[in-house]
Amino acid sequence: MPLNPDLESFLELVQLGDSQPMHLQTPAAARASYDAATPMIDRPGAESVATQDLSLSGPGGRQIGARLYSPPATDALPCLLFFHGGGFCIGGLDSHDALCRDLAERTPCKVLAVDYRLAPEHKFPGAFDDAREAWNWLRGHAADHGIDSRRLAVGGDSAGGTLAAALCIALRQSGEQQPALQVLIYPCTSSQQNSQSHQRHGSGYLLEAATLQWMFANYLNHQDERNDWRFAPLAASDVSGLAPAHIVLAEYDPLLDEGVAYAAKLRDAGVATTLKIYPGMVHDFARLGNIVDDAETLRDDLARILSGVFAGAAFLVGETADD
Repeated sequence: MPLNPDLESFLELVQLGDSQPMHLQTPAAARASYDAATPMIDRPGAESVATQDLSLSGPGGRQIGARLYSPPATDALPCLLFFHGGGFCIGGLDSHDALCRDLAERTPCKVLAVDYRLAPEHKFPGAFDDAREAWNWLRGHAADHGIDSRRLAVGGDSAGGTLAAALCIALRQSGEQQPALQVLIYPCTSSQQNSQSHQRHGSGYLLEAATLQWMFANYLNHQDERNDWRFAPLAASDVSGLAPAHIVLAEYDPLLDEGVAYAAKLRDAGVATTLKIYPGMVHDFARLGNIVDDAETLRDDLARILSGVFAGAAFLVGETADD
């Protein structure tokens, strides 16, 4: 379908703006711009959700920042371990606060958002290592924070979706228990950005091809790391035995084709997988609550799926492209 008209107007304003393209900015300036835009593009999340900023202990005494979102409850709740997007270079707890609040309130569940280390100060595989350690921490400290350790899911958007997918692969390789669900919101999965959707939507649809390469250049130490499944889950030789996956994609996103390819790879390996492509949407639409109604629709959809999985309902496998 055509690009959503509200998004089209928004993108025109972005093009007319006087801000420097992200790939021409320093990482510090790009982070500041990204964070400053958040209250303009997204509305505040559910106010009923309490938050607690935490410091998760990692190897060698390293501390990983995190924020725990807790809706009102008297019993232990399930938990979504969430990794924010931003190409491994930008974003953080505040940029995705509304999304996490709404998922916590609507599911209901606790959400543990991870403030993993960013590039270029911390190169690959720093973000992945923090994601792995956050999972270990959650498993070990769930009861201390009113979390039911038997009902855990992982998820994230964009690069955060990459981290969630890679975490599931790592757990399978080490013989550990899988999460109840992996929620991958327009994840980066491919080692190369040469698909037809990258060619169609690499300019003018919010996520620019030049920005994507700037992010990856900041994160990776050298080009050979592009073929590492911790960066590109499509490169994994075996994805069997992974947690059921719900993959969210946007029709006008450069990452569309690689998301479809990863869904196919999971299905071919016998992983229960649903795929939903939101028509007329662009990358990062989950955070565009002040721009498009589909941001609300997505949050409702994810909450419904998480709620069902946490309640023990059978995970329904199928293509849900545009309904």
